[in-house]
Amino acid sequence: MTIFIGNLSWDAEREDLIHLFSQYGEVSKCSMPLDRETGRKRGFAFVDLGNADEEKKAIDDLQDVEWMGRAISVRVAEPRR
Repeated sequence: MTIFIGNLSWDAEREDLIHLFSQYGEVSKCSMPLDRETGRKRGFAFVDLGNADEEKKAIDDLQDVEWMGRAISVRVAEPRR
């Protein structure tokens, strides 16, 4: 399962997300997509943890939590359309 994190602060970096989610388990993958034209962050990211139980706990604990000045949205990522 992949976790989607939305409404991220523009100041958030990949390392910040790894630090936040490593409290729930080993982060196996973390990506912050960039806009193709401007190269700027798009305000969301994806994280994979070691197992589904860790991912569920992270989602439950972090949904609508204020982090870096923004209420982040944390949920199971939907398949790409």
